[in-house]
Amino acid sequence: MISTINKKKIVFIVNPISGGRRGTNLSSIINNGIDKNKFDFKIQLTEYAGHASKISKQLVEEKTDIIVAVGGDGTINEVASQMIGSNSILGIIPRGSGNGLARHLGIPRLASKAIDLINTTNTTKIDTATINDLPFISIAGLGFDAHVAKLFAGSKRRGFLTYFKIIAENYHEYKPKKYILNFDSGKTIETKAFFISFANSNQFGFNTSIAPNAKLNDGKLDICIVKKPFLVEIPLIANLLLLRKINLSPHVEIIPASSLKIQQTKNFVANVDGEAIKLGKELNIQVKPLSLNIIIP
Repeated sequence: MISTINKKKIVFIVNPISGGRRGTNLSSIINNGIDKNKFDFKIQLTEYAGHASKISKQLVEEKTDIIVAVGGDGTINEVASQMIGSNSILGIIPRGSGNGLARHLGIPRLASKAIDLINTTNTTKIDTATINDLPFISIAGLGFDAHVAKLFAGSKRRGFLTYFKIIAENYHEYKPKKYILNFDSGKTIETKAFFISFANSNQFGFNTSIAPNAKLNDGKLDICIVKKPFLVEIPLIANLLLLRKINLSPHVEIIPASSLKIQQTKNFVANVDGEAIKLGKELNIQVKPLSLNIIIP
């Protein structure tokens, strides 16, 4: 019999439909892979949007040692948003479409390998951020980025091909929007941008890097202001994204900041860790330095 003395409590919050996956044998993978000498474990399945957040909040109140988000960036956001500033530690098993945060951190996409990583409990602290008090862990954005996130969320199919199809079908018609950015340094920029990303990690997902130099522990976001390129330039832009050299494009300006305020002409949708959320005309973005404990390689 395995002693329960000094074993850590770990709960896996599983979004069963992340990335379009259903009916996988994830429970048996967790049961076979988790180190039962170290952990008492439990698996909880989410049943509706926002359920992961509710479960995570309760687990934090119960001082659960490790809470594992099993899903995509949206699921990670729900789970982690309730853990900010707590002693609980976030683990990740990536099961989404883009898996931006997991890719940035180097967390294995194979579930069994991700569980091996969790068994090590190698932990660090990372920054989080808020946009109008809504937490995000990896990336938030305005403009075409958010427009695509909204359409992607409503699509029946997931994956890169669906994401690419939405971009291709909507690129030509989407018009840049006017923004006024007021940085904590005192700098003000008034611009028409195709999209603006607030990057804590370097990843959009699908291994595309919008902010190649972004770090999760430097107390800053990389504010990426992107102008709309000509259609013939898209292949070059795509290559720069995949090669993590988008900062070399003349269409991109990247400014590190700990906080900023943005004014926009309408209540546009924002992309918050891959989820489309409608916000107001004035946006307040803030970094919360080293506010989340997380297991990393």
